[in-house]
Amino acid sequence: MFLIECPWCGERDESEFNCVGEAHIARPLETEKMSDQEWADYLFMRSNPKGLHREQWLHAAGCRRYFNAERDTVSYRIAGTYKIGEPAPSEAKK
Repeated sequence: MFLIECPWCGERDESEFNCVGEAHIARPLETEKMSDQEWADYLFMRSNPKGLHREQWLHAAGCRRYFNAERDTVSYRIAGTYKIGEPAPSEAKK
């Protein structure tokens, strides 16, 4: 069993959660002024790194709140979770 720590509910089984994509993606403010290529880049292009990556997760079978997680894409180990708007665990240690 793989456990994920929800910032509100504590550790729960991974089956309660959904990964919803890369974290910290800001929606463009003036979308009507964007070219088709710029809009496509916003919608589809993500970093997909090897190593530590920040993702947004949903506690779907629990509190139904969104939060961010730092996860290693090689080992799948989650280094930490944090509420949206808070600094990432790796930034807070600096």
